Amino acid sequence: MTEASGSAAGTEPVRVLVVDDQELFRRGLIMLLGGDTDIEVVGEAADGITATELAITTAPDVILLDVRMPRRTGVEACRAIKEAVPATKIIMLTVSDEEADLYESVKNGAAGYLLKDSSIEEVAQAIRVVNEGQSLISPSMAVKLIDEFKQMSKPEREQGPALRLTERELEVLRLVAKGLNNREVAKELFISENTVKNHVRNILEKLQLHSRMEAVMYAMREKLLDLP
Repeated sequence: MTEASGSAAGTEPVRVLVVDDQELFRRGLIMLLGGDTDIEVVGEAADGITATELAITTAPDVILLDVRMPRRTGVEACRAIKEAVPATKIIMLTVSDEEADLYESVKNGAAGYLLKDSSIEEVAQAIRVVNEGQSLISPSMAVKLIDEFKQMSKPEREQGPALRLTERELEVLRLVAKGLNNREVAKELFISENTVKNHVRNILEKLQLHSRMEAVMYAMREKLLDLP
């Protein structure tokens, strides 16, 4: 009975903070996530300032953070939270795939970006994925993000990256840019999943970035990737 509250693998549940100014949506999300044994909601907030304060006091593993909120926007809260509690992973929630704050959220350390009409199964899976150190965004928004990266790479940028990656790190980055997770990258390159994790960590350290998505953004901006 000692492991009943944990996941099927006997590990501790992912501790989640839910932040949204719409009480009905927030409470509904909390109720639905409550049915998942490997996810534990440790708090809720209705604005960006309270969210930042709660993130500091509860140190959750993952935060579901609404983009549009009073007192402090989701993007501003994301930036403040990542500065105060860098280990916490943040998934931004938005009502529209036209969201102009997508790039800013990623730049400020968001690890995921989901539409609010995503199913509870998709939200729960996103929580698990980002908690494991990977990134996740809705497919429709991924296209918009790639388009924005392409626009960023077009202007007059004469200087190359200050720190160059190894050939293997570039291979890993190219596959990550195509949306492959660590297991898929490992299979593609015939290396272990742990080796992939080490490569991703080294890439982030070399480029002084916070997330996999930021690494892809940097690579496209510096024309390190040859994506269609």
